[in-house]
Amino acid sequence: MYDYLVVGAGLYGAVFAQQAKARGKSVLVLDRRNHIAGNVYTRKEEGINVHQYGAHIFHTNNKKVWNYVNKFIEFNRFTNSPVANYKGELYSLPFNMYTFNKMWGVVTPEEARAKIDEQRGEIVGEPQNLEEQAISLVGRDIYEKLVKGYTEKQWGRECKELPAFIIKRLPVRMTFDNNYFNALYQGIPIGGYTKLVEAMLEGIEVKLNVDYLKDKETWDTMAKRVVYTGAIDEYFGFSLGNLEYRSVSFENEVLNIPNFQGNAAVNYTDSETPWTRIIEHKWFEFGKDEEGNDIPKTIISREYSSEWKPGDEPYYPVNDDKNSKLYDAYKELADREEKVIFGGRLGQYKYYDMDQVIEVALEKAQEEFGEI
Repeated sequence: MYDYLVVGAGLYGAVFAQQAKARGKSVLVLDRRNHIAGNVYTRKEEGINVHQYGAHIFHTNNKKVWNYVNKFIEFNRFTNSPVANYKGELYSLPFNMYTFNKMWGVVTPEEARAKIDEQRGEIVGEPQNLEEQAISLVGRDIYEKLVKGYTEKQWGRECKELPAFIIKRLPVRMTFDNNYFNALYQGIPIGGYTKLVEAMLEGIEVKLNVDYLKDKETWDTMAKRVVYTGAIDEYFGFSLGNLEYRSVSFENEVLNIPNFQGNAAVNYTDSETPWTRIIEHKWFEFGKDEEGNDIPKTIISREYSSEWKPGDEPYYPVNDDKNSKLYDAYKELADREEKVIFGGRLGQYKYYDMDQVIEVALEKAQEEFGEI
C-alpha cells in the first residue's frame, strides 16, 4: 500500500508528490492524459518548446517558491512584454507611456495622467462591473480599444455582466516599463516546463492514461491518503450540478519563416478577430535552440476562448456568485472526505497562477508532514 495516491501530474500534484517522497513517503501518481505536467506541458517540435495548453510565463514575488523551482531547473531571463493589435494599430501592454503616447500623442506622465483623469470621471462611486472598473482605471479610449473586445472574447460575456475584480490586476504605469508582471522573479524553464515537472517527479512511480474516477474504489484501496487535483464537481459525479469554466482551443501552424510577429504574445483586442491572441513559441527562449543556434522555422498558435462543455479541457473557473455558491456546496462535501486532499485550480475551483499553485501545494505538504 502506498502512503499517497496523487491524482494529476500537474504542478500541484508534482510538488506534493515530490515533498512526500522527500520525507520518505511512498507515492503513486496517476494522470488521465498521456503526459505529465498538466496544462504547463511543453512538447518539442522543430527544435521549439511548444506550450501545448497556452502560454505559461513563470512570475512570482515569493522567494521561497522561486528558490524551490530553481532547485530542479534553471530559468532564463524571459520578460513578458505583450503587444496589443487593434485593427492593425499596435499598442504596448501593459498600459504604459508607450501606450498613452500612441493613443493620445501625450509625451509626459503628467499629460497622460490628465487624459486618464478626464476620461475616468464618467464613473462615479464604486465600480459595479468590469466595464466601470476598467474605465475608472484607464479611461474610455483605452477601454474601448484595448480591453472591451479582448475581454468579451475571453469570457464570452459582455463586460457589463462581468465582476469588477477580474480586471483589478490590470497594470497601469506612468513609465516606459514594458514588463507586464510586477514580479521580482520571472522567466521560463530552460528546455521547457515538462523538464521541470520531470525533475520534480524523479524517482516517483507515475502511471499515464489512467482515469482515476472510472475505477475510484479500487485505486482508493491502494493508498492511505489521496491527493485529488481534478475538477471537484466531477469527483462528486456532478451531483449538485456543473461548475462553469472557460475553455481554450488552439490552432497551431508551423511556418517556414524565421519570424512571424517578432514577439511571444500579440493580443487581438478588436471584437471582429475571432482569436484572442497569437503565441509565437520560439520567443519564450529567444528564438534559439538548446545549442544556442537560431531556429529557421517558427510555430504559432491562434488562441480561441470558448464556454466549457463536458469533454473540453477546463481552464479558467468562472468565479461569479452563482458558481462560488455551488463550489461552497461541493467544498462541504469535500470536507467530509477525510482521506482526500483537494488541491489545485480544478480541485479548489480557484484562478491560481503557477507560483500560487506551488505555494499552496508546499503549504499543504508542510501541514501534512511538518518542516522537511
